[in-house]
Parts: sequence; C-alpha cells; structure tokens
Amino acid sequence: MRTNDANNYIVGQISRTVFGEVRTAASTKASRSFLDRIFISFSDIHGKTVEAADGAARLKGGIGKAEQGSKALADGLKDAKSGSGKLSGGLTKLDKGAGDLEDGSRKVADGTQTLADEVNGVSGKVTPFLQDNEKTIGDTAQLVADSAEVVRGHLSTLVKTAPVAAEGARAASETLDEIHRTRCETPVLPDPACADLKKARDAAADVVLIADDLDTVVADQDGDLKTMRTNLAALRKQAQALADRAPHLSEDVADAVSRINELNKGAQKVAAGAKKLNTGIGTAKSGATALDKGVGKLEKGAQKLDGGMFKLVDGSAELAGGLHDGAGRIPDYDKEDRDARTAVMADPVQLASHDLHKAPNYGTGFAPYFIPLSLWVGAMVAYMLIAPMNRRALAAGASAWRIALAGWLPVAAIGVLQTAALMAVLHWAVGLRMVRAAGTVGFLFLVVACFAAIVQWLNARFGPAGRILVLALLMLQLTSAGGTYPVQTSPGFFNALHPFLPMSYVVEALRRLITGGGLEPVWHACAVLTAFTAGALALTALSARRRQVWTLDRLHPELTL
Repeated sequence: MRTNDANNYIVGQISRTVFGEVRTAASTKASRSFLDRIFISFSDIHGKTVEAADGAARLKGGIGKAEQGSKALADGLKDAKSGSGKLSGGLTKLDKGAGDLEDGSRKVADGTQTLADEVNGVSGKVTPFLQDNEKTIGDTAQLVADSAEVVRGHLSTLVKTAPVAAEGARAASETLDEIHRTRCETPVLPDPACADLKKARDAAADVVLIADDLDTVVADQDGDLKTMRTNLAALRKQAQALADRAPHLSEDVADAVSRINELNKGAQKVAAGAKKLNTGIGTAKSGATALDKGVGKLEKGAQKLDGGMFKLVDGSAELAGGLHDGAGRIPDYDKEDRDARTAVMADPVQLASHDLHKAPNYGTGFAPYFIPLSLWVGAMVAYMLIAPMNRRALAAGASAWRIALAGWLPVAAIGVLQTAALMAVLHWAVGLRMVRAAGTVGFLFLVVACFAAIVQWLNARFGPAGRILVLALLMLQLTSAGGTYPVQTSPGFFNALHPFLPMSYVVEALRRLITGGGLEPVWHACAVLTAFTAGALALTALSARRRQVWTLDRLHPELTL
C-alpha cells in the first residue's frame, strides 16, 4: 500500500486502520499455536536423534576401549600361559626336590637317631669306639652338612616362588572378573563371548584357590620353614664342625655326645618339616597343572573375544555415522527461527506500507485545511469593521478601481500580518514543520489577497446580506474542499462544487508546500487565486461604479399609502 499525505492525510490513516483489521481477521491464535507445536516437534525429533547419535558415538568409544582391553587381555593371557607353564615346570622340579629332601632328611634323622642312641647307649665305651670309627663319623657328619645345605636352598626357592604364583593367578582372575562384569553384567550391547568369559573367569578363580592354597601352606609353615632353615643352617654348621673335629673326637667325647643329641633333635624336626613341605608342594604341583590348562583355555577365549569386539567396533561406528547423518537431515529450529516461521504461517497477511511525503502528526496533516479557514474568517471579521468601499471616495467621484483598491488594500495588509502571526504560532508554539516554509508563507499572502477581494465584493455588492453570503460560501468551501475526507466520498453536490471554489485549490497547494510533493498543484492554485482576485476586484469596482450613480430610490424612498 502506497499513501501520500500530500494528497490527503486521513486516507493513509484510514487505510492503515482497515488493513490492521484485515490482518487481525486473517491471523488466529489457534493456527499460530498449532504451527508452533509442529516446529517444536521437529526440534524435539532432531534433538532426540542427536542424543542417540551422541550415545552411539560414546558407545563406539567404549567398545573401542573394550576392544583394546580384550586385545590387552589376550596378550596378557598369552604371557600368563607362558608363566603358568614355567610355574608348573618349576613346581614339578620342586616337588621332586622336596621328595628327595624328605627322603634325605628322614635318612639323616634316622642316622642321627641311631647315632644318638648308640652314643648315649655306649657312652662308657665311646672312646674306644670313636677311636675305631673316627673316619666313619667324619664322613657321616660331612654328608649331613651337605644335605642340610641342599635342603635349605630348596626351601628358599619354594618361599619365593609360591607368593609370586599366587599373585599372578589372582591378577589374571581379577582381570577376567572385570571384563566379564563390564561386558556381560552391565552391557550396552549383547556380548557373544559372555559364555566363554564366564568359563574363563571360573577357571581363573579355581587357579587362584589352588595358588592361594600353596601360598597358604608356605605361609602357614613360614615359621616352621624359617625354623627349619635355621635348624638346617645350624645342622650344617654343627655337622661341618663335627666333620672337622672327627679326627679329634676322642678328645671331645663329652662335647660330641651333647652335639649329637642336639643334632638328632634338629634332624627329627627337619624330617618332619620336609614331610609337610613335600605334601604341600605336591598339592601346589596339581594346582599349577590345572592353572596352566585353565589359562590356555582363557587365552583361546580371549582371542575369540578380541575378534568379536573388533567387529562390534565397526558396527557401532556405522551406527553412529548413520544417526549423525539422519540428525543432519532433520530440521532443527531454535526459538528465533520457530517464532519467525510460525509468525509467517500463522500471520500470512503483512502490510507493505510506503508513505510518500508522510505527515508526522495530525496537526501537520490538517494544517492545509484549517489555515485557509482561519484566513477566510480573518477577512470576514475585518470587513465587519472596515467598510468595503469608502463613502467619501464614492461621494467625491473617485474612479471605481481606486475605490475598490482603497477598500481592499487595508484588509489585505491586515491579512498579511495575520498570516505572519499565524505561521509564527504554528511553527514556534505548535511545532509545525514545513518542507517549503518560504513558499508556504508567500502562497498564503496570495490566499489572503484572494479571500479579501472575494469578501470585499460580497459585502460591497449585497451590503448587510453579503455577510451572510460570506458565511454561507465558507460553509460550502469547507464541505467541498476535501480538507478532511477525500471529496470523492462526499455527496455529488459537493463534488460538483469542488472545482469552482478557491479553497479547494488552496488546500491542495498547501499540502504540497507543507508536506512535500510536486508543485504542479501549487502553480495551478496560484493561477486560479490570481484569477479569483482579479475577478473579485473587478466586480467590486463595478459595484463602486454603480454606487456612484444616484437614482430616485436612493434620493427619496417610495411613498407608501
């Protein structure tokens, strides 16, 4: 819609009001709410798809870590298999050594017991006996010393190996436990290797029990083993001393008897400890064999698990990529986009308004109508106080044009002053802004001259009745000038009068001078007003000429009977 306040101010106001009602009728709250829900639904679907895609991406990352863990598990179980094999072999050797230790310690104990019995039984005959058996005693003592050192070495190896084996078995079991709990007890996706993982976990638990039993046996016998090692060391030392002193036993019989008794006691303890040790190592050997077999099965299961996790990583990556692609194809409207699209669809009618030469307010819009009204009233009031024709000039026989100009010029001058005062008040007090201020003031001077000439003629020609005609002509001009509503909306009578009255041209010209626009109506109005001024002055001069001719009616009134 294009409006031009330079043509008519009220038309633009009416158009905008009417179009506002049209928009209100075309836009409803229900449709806006419905469409807003549609856009929100799109955003919800997009948001949920993005969440699913993010979850798939996180799943991919978790499965990737799981795949790395399964590979590490397979590698670790491979190393564990190698270690369990070594442990089993070492325990086999240790078991054989423990058997030998038990046999040797028993023989030593029997020998020392026999020796002690003999020594104690024949203490009275010991000297001759010792003299006869010094070499045999020395050799036997040396054998005891050597055997004690061997047994003590095997005991140290057993003490160090048992805790290491138990710790390795426990670490492998905990790793399998963690993998089984992560993959099978709280899974994101079903894990096909759960059955194998459960078997592997149970086998590892059994191995831990066996290794713990071995470690427990060793730990329970730790005090005895320490004592045994101490006794073995003492036995070796004493046997060695005995071997060293054998050539001199006859000289140390009393001391030897005492030492042999102590040696016998130590040998009995060593024999008892060696028997327990042999039994425990036998159990550990069986457990280590079972551990080796279980770790072998775990290794195979871990290899299968690693292959399955690799395929699962590829599948989760494909799922995450597909969800992200799908989320990218679903529209996502934020609140601003949603409001804009909903506003367009729920409020489809929009006013594209362009106002040429827009008047800023009602005062500016209606000034072209009320300014000529005030100037017309000013001329009308002025001729109520000033005679339209000077009586002395009429009586003196002055020329008709002189008489007309003499009655017109004072009122025109007053109109110029009225115009200056009016425009000063409108500009400085009311705030009227004119596009062409100088042109407006100059044109109003012409309007004042025209209105003064017309009012002068009506008063000069019709006398007191002319005042009523002046007021009637004002009413006709106000209704036919189109100063408020377009003249086309007025009845046909006023449409017919519109081109023939001066105020019609004044209103149109003032709109262009105050608000803006082309000057063709201004030049047209100037020509029309000039013609009206000249015509009114000519008619006033004609009336003055008639007033200078005296008739009988003017000299004496009619006689009435």
